[in-house]
Amino acid sequence: MNWHTRITDLLNIEFPVIQGGLAYLAYSDLAAAVSNAGGLGQITAMSLPNPELLREEIKKVKRLTNKPFGVNFAIGQHGRSFADFLQVAIEEEVPVVSMTGGNPAPIFEQLKGTNIKTLVLVAARRQAIKAEELGADAVMVVGQEGGGHLGRDDIGTLVLIPQVVDSVSIPVIASGGIGDGRGLMAALSLGAEGIEMGTRFIATKDCVHAHVAYKRSLVEGTESDTVVIKRTLGAPGRAIANSWTEKILEIERKNGDYEQLKSFISGDANKRYIYDGETAEGFAWAGQVMGMIKDVPTVAELFNRMKKEAEQIRAKWGK
Repeated sequence: MNWHTRITDLLNIEFPVIQGGLAYLAYSDLAAAVSNAGGLGQITAMSLPNPELLREEIKKVKRLTNKPFGVNFAIGQHGRSFADFLQVAIEEEVPVVSMTGGNPAPIFEQLKGTNIKTLVLVAARRQAIKAEELGADAVMVVGQEGGGHLGRDDIGTLVLIPQVVDSVSIPVIASGGIGDGRGLMAALSLGAEGIEMGTRFIATKDCVHAHVAYKRSLVEGTESDTVVIKRTLGAPGRAIANSWTEKILEIERKNGDYEQLKSFISGDANKRYIYDGETAEGFAWAGQVMGMIKDVPTVAELFNRMKKEAEQIRAKWGK
């Protein structure tokens, strides 16, 4: 198939698939694997302790691939200033910067005068319109099926994507509930010009930082094995259901405040699960697509499979 879309043109990639920011997991190894396979790999900036470590990760990606890649900024989630991290991305002339959470306006201001392409993750039509007004080159639109932090409106990908496509003129990238060639073709049929995947990339051999127990949870779990936490804080996020998330939900049901939740939703609690495999002593983000994950391939193998699935669908449509 011809995978040429406005997204492949914009990002100078061969296959219109973007790897999500993936807090504490999206580093040079995974980013390079995705980019080398023809998609757009990304490094997560704000999970790193300081800007110089981001510079090191960027340099590592450049050594591992000569293809375009991005740096993701999860603004508003880590409570830290991103300006110094963004300055490193500018100095290193990264091709793409993506933004998730919070107000992206200061990032656009700091990027003025550069040639860096900008992607903004949104979960509502109004956010997509605002991103276009700010100067975003494309929007990534996540439905409520997705993993990690979501919108507050609980709108599914199937409904949200065409709404946004009809509301903006910039390219739309679909996210949430997509993990194979069928999801890619569905997104394209809705008017999107590419997809973003997060959870599916965790269950790959190239996501070397994710503990085998985390990957096993994704392979063995079903679409019913996730829960949305942090609703009461106004920052809902979808995670794998376990005894730890049940403690979080119990505190929320009792109207517990941030102080009561803090130790349960911390980065340390997240890392205990995803790095150390302590599946009952922490939490891990995952989308409902985990019900479709049955194995742990390389990224290249995953992309080849997705292309074959898409070809089969295209052939069916042709008939």
